[in-house]
Amino acid sequence: MATTQLAPADTDGLLSQAFTVLLAGAAALLAFDIFGQVLSPMAGFAALAPVGLANSTIKAVFGAGWRPGAEGLHYLAGLVAYPLGWVIVEQVRRRILPALPWLAVAVAYGVILWVFALYVMAHLVAGMKPFLGWGGITYVALWGHILFAVVAAAIYRWRHPA
Repeated sequence: MATTQLAPADTDGLLSQAFTVLLAGAAALLAFDIFGQVLSPMAGFAALAPVGLANSTIKAVFGAGWRPGAEGLHYLAGLVAYPLGWVIVEQVRRRILPALPWLAVAVAYGVILWVFALYVMAHLVAGMKPFLGWGGITYVALWGHILFAVVAAAIYRWRHPA
């Protein structure tokens, strides 16, 4: 009876990708939080409240807010989900449109993250006004999400050059 032997998984590549996702997420989340909660208010603009938005989402889904869960949701999105999304986008860019500058794609990805956060999560899930009513926080959030995406993309590019 013949047996089929599977090749071992590329654990080095997988571990390297996982480390890169966490590193990119940590750096990007730090940049996002410093920009949105320190620099923007210091300059007289709105302060971002991503944990408040996460708590509103939890309340809309489960009927009651839960601050520890909201903190966890913020960190899960920033450390894992959003940078993992970038890895997927970057793989598509490298295979289909390699001539397209990574920075332009990162800025577009930041805009997509902003739409996801302020329209999908804040409006469709949490029931807030679309894009939080187009107030000052809307534009701070736009620049914050673009900054997040560019930092995550730069870390990914540094760790995994094309």
